[in-house]
Amino acid sequence: MKERVLLFVIVFGLGVFIYIFQSYFNTVWGLAFLITAMALYALFTNLAYKIKNRKLQKYPQIINENYRPFVSIMIPAHNEESVITQTVENILQLDYEPFEVIVIDDRSTDNTASVIKDLEKKYDKIIAFIRPKDAFPGKSAVLNDALKYAKGEAILVFDADARVEKDFLKKLIPNLEPKDVGAVQARKVIRNKDVNILTRCQNNEMTMDTHFQVGRDSVKGAVELRGNGELIKRTALEDIGGWNNYTITDDLDMSTRLHIKGWDVRFCKDAIVYEEGIMYLWPLYRQRRRWLEGTIRRYLEYAGDILTSKDMPLRVSLDLIAYISEFIMPAWLLMEILIRGFKVLAKDASPHMLYSSIIISCIIGIGFFVAARYSLRRYDNLSRLDAFNQAFETSIYLLIIWFPLVLFIGFKILFMKKDMNWGKTAHGLVQHEHAIQRAKQKIKNAKEELKRLLLTK
Repeated sequence: MKERVLLFVIVFGLGVFIYIFQSYFNTVWGLAFLITAMALYALFTNLAYKIKNRKLQKYPQIINENYRPFVSIMIPAHNEESVITQTVENILQLDYEPFEVIVIDDRSTDNTASVIKDLEKKYDKIIAFIRPKDAFPGKSAVLNDALKYAKGEAILVFDADARVEKDFLKKLIPNLEPKDVGAVQARKVIRNKDVNILTRCQNNEMTMDTHFQVGRDSVKGAVELRGNGELIKRTALEDIGGWNNYTITDDLDMSTRLHIKGWDVRFCKDAIVYEEGIMYLWPLYRQRRRWLEGTIRRYLEYAGDILTSKDMPLRVSLDLIAYISEFIMPAWLLMEILIRGFKVLAKDASPHMLYSSIIISCIIGIGFFVAARYSLRRYDNLSRLDAFNQAFETSIYLLIIWFPLVLFIGFKILFMKKDMNWGKTAHGLVQHEHAIQRAKQKIKNAKEELKRLLLTK
């Protein structure tokens, strides 16, 4: 109810502001000011990143080889029999000591539990944790239950489809050492990005996220955890009371609570966790819907704590405000166009005022395009032409996926009942897709061989 009331006040206040002030001022300038402020902040974080890099070139980071906290690696798994073995065996190859791997079966209806038990028998480092069928649902509850059995000074969380290089922890761990750092997030990359346009755009989206996270990290702003590849200091985890069982985005919720308590969250672009991209549109919408709803709800839920926290640094508060503006902008833009359109139809305003709103919309689109192209050039090392083409299709992808979802989630919070629909993402489709392709290739080869034999006879 609190979230609904607060969102109603924000939306109603914004609507009244736009409607009234359009009669006296050109409110497009307000929207233009918001966009300009966001652009300047993006330039500021980018400049901070370049300055930080130059300093590191002159004075390389000294890594304390003696900082080797015991790491408990947690892998929640719900109906993941097709991928969990490959994931666990990949993680066991990590070139780091000491660590343990807790693989958690969360009420699976397939053979995940038996697969996990077999892995425990086969490998010494594996601990199989099977949750009862009547256990509280959700990833947060899974991790809270497993935490009771974890020995680690640091907790590393992976999704059931994660893949990493052997030196992953060696790159990630040094970032956790400072006393004020509560957690570190690794860079996420889509490993099946070449399957279709959706997986390619998801990888580009992750690359853009890397760009923004690196910038926020450079100014020690409100870096966020992303669930897969997040490393959390146990003392920080205990300080905030563990994971929130009543959120649909455990990572984002935890990020905000860590910041409120004054913990710093860092981003490590050199440690990469590879995951499966979603190959079909509807499941992608379901996943992004959950992400976005969790993002907006946590800001509404913790708004008072964010404004009154004595532990949160000013730079983090400012960074949070800059990030929240990304969600205000679509609503403002839509209201701007609808109200102006209504006034034009009622002959209370000139059509030229509506055109200015449409021009602003185009500028926003160009801004996303520039950010996408810049990110792809810097982090994926694409050629100028490839970066241009992929940035263009990614901008359209973002418009189709995120813009309507922001409006839908706003409507849902205002008028629909809150639910805990986690919207699980199906894993293992990469293997299935590869198996299908291999089968097709075998059939093709057999046909060609048969044709050759017939011709020979």
